[in-house]
Amino acid sequence: MLVTGGAGYIGSHTCVALLEAGCEVAVLDSLDNSSTAAVDAVGEITGRRPRLFVADCRDGAAVEKAMAEVRPDAVLHFAGLKSAPESLADPLRYYRHNLESAAVLLTAMERCGVRRIVFSSSAAVYGEPEVLPVPETAATRPASPYGYSKLVVEQMIADVVRADARWSAAVLRYFNPVGAHPSGLIGEDPEGVPGNLMPYLLQVAVGRRPRLPLYGADYPTPDGTALRDYIHVMDLADGHRAALEHLDSSAGLVSTYNLGTGRGASVLEVVAAMREATGHPLPYEELDRRPGDVARLWADPARARRELGWSASRTLPEMCRDAWVWQSAHPQGFRSA
Repeated sequence: MLVTGGAGYIGSHTCVALLEAGCEVAVLDSLDNSSTAAVDAVGEITGRRPRLFVADCRDGAAVEKAMAEVRPDAVLHFAGLKSAPESLADPLRYYRHNLESAAVLLTAMERCGVRRIVFSSSAAVYGEPEVLPVPETAATRPASPYGYSKLVVEQMIADVVRADARWSAAVLRYFNPVGAHPSGLIGEDPEGVPGNLMPYLLQVAVGRRPRLPLYGADYPTPDGTALRDYIHVMDLADGHRAALEHLDSSAGLVSTYNLGTGRGASVLEVVAAMREATGHPLPYEELDRRPGDVARLWADPARARRELGWSASRTLPEMCRDAWVWQSAHPQGFRSA
């Protein structure tokens, strides 16, 4: 398998799941927002270090060269920019990067005769939901350029499969990945100021930041803070493995799945769980809502359970515990290693 973005947060954990399932894995990553230390740690966890190609997915020649050397059965595509707030400030960067990388990758796959892909999409394609929990058939109304870029790539893949029935694809819309591998050897290591709740809380816990900015305490929710479906990154990794196996029986099809727990947790509930896991007070400051954020969003994961035999099993306390094992051992992220 070729895993683009495999040195990143979700990609590295998925590499662990694939290697432990007996797959051969190679990673293609630009290392712009990731580290070779993650690939080394995957090797330490599994006893099999993936081969690493340092290249940008927008470099067609480099992508084709990697595929020619690896001859993968399938591609798992994680590479891309992923901050909704950042995409609102710099939309063209998101469209250029995410759409171009997907188009170049699909072209390289076609030229190399690789026609199976698992795409890392996002619940951001839904925007403010009309119904909860959100099924895959829900209207797609992204609230950010990031979400739109994911939706356009989904359409790009669907058009490729429609044009050539030899292709098969799984589109995975996941909700809020958190946590870390229980070994503490890999975890989330964002560049700069974290854009997501849990890595920010963890940096408060290790003293890198003074307090959490809590964006919005006046949402129409029980405690006034936004509700999200937090899913352990290893449950998510197992979902990618299950989707990859399903491609064997889905030639000519694009199958779309929500990967989530089916339950929402509020920002304050996550803060409380993280306080319990870390033993730190984790102060926060209430601020105005951020543009592009929705009040409530959680998954209906029934299709994945029915068709893939997959369901999330890890709890919010486990997510916080595993994330803290990683962060406390790596207070500066992989730079601590």
